[in-house]
Amino acid sequence: MVQDALLDRAFSALSDATRRSILTRLGNGPASIGELAEPAGMTLTGMKKHVKVLEDAGLVSTEKIGRTRQVRLGTERLDDAMAWIGFYQRLWERRLDGLDAYFTLQKGTEK
Repeated sequence: MVQDALLDRAFSALSDATRRSILTRLGNGPASIGELAEPAGMTLTGMKKHVKVLEDAGLVSTEKIGRTRQVRLGTERLDDAMAWIGFYQRLWERRLDGLDAYFTLQKGTEK
């Protein structure tokens, strides 16, 4: 049940385009809240809220450095989400491979 709650938070955080763009930006390296807010045309307060959602989901970490808060990309929860997606991807690939084999066999018996 704990794993489900963690995945729920990660997928909920990823459901927002602004938060996904934050993660994309952080793929280039750490950034301050201000550096993240500027290109989004967002207030610092608005950006802090988005970063907080990402932090609560374990997708980013923050650190106070002087007067600014640095945001870094985290991988732990994203790894959990990718593992969950990978499981279902393999499941569906096996099912589709089975369906393909069935139709190939059916096609061969029609002759």
